[in-house]
Amino acid sequence: MRNFLKGISPIAVVLGLGAVALAAPDETLDGRWAATVVQNGVTIPFRLDISGSGKSVVGTLYNGQDLETTTSAKIENGKVELDFEHYLTWITATVNNGELDGTVAITRRGTGNKPGEGEEAVATGKNGRVARGAGSPFHAVRYVPPAAEDIANVPSIDGVWEIPHESPKGEKAWRLIVQQTGADITTTILRVDGDTGALTGSWQGDKFVASHFDGARPGLFEITPQADGTLKVVSLGSNRDGEMIAYRPETARAKGLPEPANYQTHTTVRDPNEVFTYSFPDIHGKIVSNEDPRFKGKVVLAIVTGTWCPNCHDEARYLVELYAKYHDQGLNIVALDFEEPEQQASLKRVNAFIKEYKIPYTYLIAGAPDDMWDKVPQAVNLNTWPCTLFIGADGKVKATHAGFAAPGSGIFNTQLKEEFESNIQRLLAERNAQLHAAAQSSSDQVQVAAK
Repeated sequence: MRNFLKGISPIAVVLGLGAVALAAPDETLDGRWAATVVQNGVTIPFRLDISGSGKSVVGTLYNGQDLETTTSAKIENGKVELDFEHYLTWITATVNNGELDGTVAITRRGTGNKPGEGEEAVATGKNGRVARGAGSPFHAVRYVPPAAEDIANVPSIDGVWEIPHESPKGEKAWRLIVQQTGADITTTILRVDGDTGALTGSWQGDKFVASHFDGARPGLFEITPQADGTLKVVSLGSNRDGEMIAYRPETARAKGLPEPANYQTHTTVRDPNEVFTYSFPDIHGKIVSNEDPRFKGKVVLAIVTGTWCPNCHDEARYLVELYAKYHDQGLNIVALDFEEPEQQASLKRVNAFIKEYKIPYTYLIAGAPDDMWDKVPQAVNLNTWPCTLFIGADGKVKATHAGFAAPGSGIFNTQLKEEFESNIQRLLAERNAQLHAAAQSSSDQVQVAAK
């Protein structure tokens, strides 16, 4: 572990080299902490910031440039509680000789909604809340900037790579995106659902090591350049652990390796001439359908989503921006939200999610995740979280986009934003043309009648 920590740069999300002791448990914990969580037997470093005291405390986790802040937090009698209720994640710790020791509890949906299936699930109590004390070991010390790293012999791996991989969703390859500055990197693996979050780290002797924890997906990558120009990528601490080989796209094509999925064509609709219909209760229990005046005759983004899904959190931030920019021009957004049965009674995470991201658009509770195919039958090959449907003013689906590439995906996030805005602007222009034509027709009819 000492060698792993030695060369981490100031931007890396890592465990520091030492601790600054606190004089007493009730003193301020303000500042940056080098934290770790043990996941699947792997110690994963991450950055944690704490500010405030008593019940006026804010904890912050980092997902690249996106910050995840606590929905509630407190420090009392040497105990720290940091609640991220929009993820149903809690960090609880005790101040001990200037360090923090405790647990990270993460609620995760398993395939079939049963603990132990699919993604890891931890013990939950009433209303789906993680039981205090349950979870993974957590430790944190005061962050100490490392010594400057000699970058003279650091190899360049910046850019886009491809990893051959067959997934149950029909994928044949994933993308590895690396953004490198000197010895420091931000990296992510981009799948058809979206990316793994932005992992940050640096060159560690013979490989790059990057890690992160944003409240939902702790992970650690070891990326080792190979003599043949490929990269050996080892993913640790997640349920996708394993060793993979990454190729530059041109090398992958030359070898005849398959390309990653096309996010715009992965999911389609059974009939593009069919009006896209939905009718589900909102968070207050009121039934809302596509015939509602807020959607009728508008350009609508229908989002198949779930607050248990980290990529859906990533997309929500961007959807809030789009709503603010285009709502007055005729755009509306509706989330078709699928939550675990135990969450549907209280909607605790949903309400925290809406509050945390200040979501102004409509949230409809469509059912449980396993209900998605029955509740959205018009979509074909719908198997990503999230999936965005672009609906014209005539109520028909004009385009789709599977998954969401967050800012950590670099150029693919830029391309996604250009695609989303292009679709919205095109559909709004078509709507305006239709409204103008209807108004002109009405005016002509009035003039004829006047004669």
